[in-house]
Amino acid sequence: MNKKKNFRRLLHYVKPYWFSVLMNIVFNMLAIVFSLFSFSMIVPFLNMLFNPKNLTTVKPEFALDTDTLLATLDYYISSIIIEQGQASALIFICILLVIAFFLRNITTYFAMFFMVGVRAGTIKDLRNDLYRKIMILPLSFYSKHKKGDIMARITTDVHEIEVSIISYLDVFIKSPLTIMAYFTYMLGVSWRLTLFVVLLLPIGGLIIGWVGKSLRKDSLEGQNKLAGLLATIEETIGGLRIIKAFNAIYYSSDKFNEHNDDYTRVIKFVNRKRDLSSPMSEFLSSIIIAIVIWFGATLILSASSNPDAVPSITAANFIAYIVVFSQIISPAKSFSQGFYSLQKGMASADRIFEVLDAEEVIVEKENAKSLLEFNDAIVYNDVSFHYNEVNVLKNISLTIPKGKMIALVGESGGGKSTLVDLLPRFYDVSDGSITIDGTDVRDLKICDVRGLMGIVSQESILFNDTVFNNIAFGLENATREDVIEAAKIANAHDFIMEMENGYDTYIGDRGMNLSGGQRQRISIARAVLKNPPILILDEATSALDTESERLVQEALAKVMTNRTSVVIAHRLSTIQNADEILVLVKGQIVERGKHEELIELGGVYKRLTDLQSFN
Repeated sequence: MNKKKNFRRLLHYVKPYWFSVLMNIVFNMLAIVFSLFSFSMIVPFLNMLFNPKNLTTVKPEFALDTDTLLATLDYYISSIIIEQGQASALIFICILLVIAFFLRNITTYFAMFFMVGVRAGTIKDLRNDLYRKIMILPLSFYSKHKKGDIMARITTDVHEIEVSIISYLDVFIKSPLTIMAYFTYMLGVSWRLTLFVVLLLPIGGLIIGWVGKSLRKDSLEGQNKLAGLLATIEETIGGLRIIKAFNAIYYSSDKFNEHNDDYTRVIKFVNRKRDLSSPMSEFLSSIIIAIVIWFGATLILSASSNPDAVPSITAANFIAYIVVFSQIISPAKSFSQGFYSLQKGMASADRIFEVLDAEEVIVEKENAKSLLEFNDAIVYNDVSFHYNEVNVLKNISLTIPKGKMIALVGESGGGKSTLVDLLPRFYDVSDGSITIDGTDVRDLKICDVRGLMGIVSQESILFNDTVFNNIAFGLENATREDVIEAAKIANAHDFIMEMENGYDTYIGDRGMNLSGGQRQRISIARAVLKNPPILILDEATSALDTESERLVQEALAKVMTNRTSVVIAHRLSTIQNADEILVLVKGQIVERGKHEELIELGGVYKRLTDLQSFN
C-alpha cells in the first residue's frame, strides 16, 4: 500500500502541468488516428491487386464502425478506378499514405513537445521540495544519516526517477491509447480473432509483472549501495589531509574498491534483468502473433472449404489485421519496458519520500507569535535535554539579562554547545522551557528567534563563494561599505585586501584557500554585519593566533558592549570579564559566578585555570 501511495504522490507532482498532459493526450490520439488511417489503406490496395473487378459502386451509409469506414474508403477508391483507372487510384492511395504519415509524425512531435515541459517541471518541483525539506530537518537527522547518502537522494535518486519514471510518462499515456485504438480496429475487422488475442495476452502480462516486481527490490539495494559509495567519496575528500598523513591511501582505496565492487555487482544484475524486458516481450509477442496467424488462417481456410459459408474475415482484411496487430508489439514492448523502469525508479522514489516524510521535530506552531526585538532577558527554566535516551543536560536554570555576557566553560562533552543550540531551536528541550522576554521560544516564529541571533561556531562554516558574499550571507541589502566595516571590526580587512581580487576573491570549498584564523575572522565579520541583539560565540577565537586573538577580542569587546552575549570558551583568558561564568560538568551546572569568585571557590574552574597559563 505504501508503494502505491508513493506512486500516487509522484503523480501529484505532475498535476500542475495538467494542460500539457492534456495536449499530449490530444496529439497522441491524433497520431493514432493517422496511423490507423495509413494502415487501413492496405485493404483497398490489396483489393486492387487480388480483386481488381470487385469494386464498390454503392456509397455506404455513414456509421462510426470499422466496416463502414473501410467500405467508404473502398467506394472512393473504386470511383477513381472507374473514372480514371487503376494507375490513378494507386497514385491517390500513395498520396494519402504520405499525407497520413506526415500528419502522424507532426502530431507525434507535438505530443512529445508538450511532454518535455511536464518532465522538466515535475523533476524541478520534486528537487525543490527535497532541498527545502533538507533545510528544515533538524540537526539530529543528519547525525543518523551520512551526507553522501543525502546527496545521493537529491541527485542520483531524483535523476533515476527522471529517466525511469517521468521519461516514460509519454509511454504510459500513448501506449494504452494506441493499444486500445488498435484493438477497436481489430475488433471491427474480426471479433472472433480479437477475442482469441485477448485471451492470450494476460499470460505474457503475468510473466512481465513477476519479473518487474523482483526488479524493484533489487533496484532499492542498488540505490543504497550507490549512496554508500557517494558517502565514501565525500568522506575521502573531506578527510584527504588525514588519509595522506596516516599513509592510508591504500587502505582507503581498498575500502572504496570494496564498495564499488558491491555496487557494480548489484547494478549489473539489475540492468541485466531490466534489459530482459525487451527480448522477453518481443519473444512473447512473436509467439502470440504466430498463434494468431494460425488461428486466422484456419478461419479463412474453413470458409474457403465450404462454399456456402460466409467468411468471418477476408484474406485482404486478415493481412491488414495482422499488420495492425504487429504494430501493437511496439507500444506493448515500450509499455513493458516502462513497467520495468517504473519498478526500478520507484525504488528511488521510496528513498526520496523517506526524506520528505521524515519527522521535522522542530515544528513551528500554527499561530506562532512574532518577536522582532529583544528587550528583557533569556531564561532557561529547569531545562533538560535527552538525546538517544542519554541525558545531555539536567535541570539547567539560567537567566541571561539583556546586555550581559554569559560564559560557558567546562570539559569537552559537558553539554555547553547543546545548551547554546537549544536557544535558536536547533533542538527542542526535552523538559522545562526557554523563554525570551517571557515567551517560550516554542511559541515564537522560528525565523524571528534566529533573526535575533548572530552565531560564530567552533568550526568556520564558509561557502565556495566570494569573500563579500560570505560576509554578507543571508543579508540581501548589505552594502560594500557595511561589509568592509564588519571586516575591519573582525580584524579581517587587511588580509582580504592582500588577496588577488580583494572582497571579490573566491575562497574555495569551505574556505580552503584561507588559513584557519582567516576563516574564523570572516565568520566573525559575518556575525558582526548581521548586528544581532544576541551574539553566540562557540569558541570563536579558538583558531586564531595570539596576536589575532587579542585584536579580535578587542573588537568583540566593542561589539558586545550593548549586546547580550553567550560565549563558549576553552581559553579561559578570553572570558575573565564575563558577567557570569557557568561551569558545566556532565550536563549540570556545578559552579557559577564571576572569575574572581570562582577562583576563590577553589573548585573545577580553579583547576581549569591552573591548567592554563595566565599572564
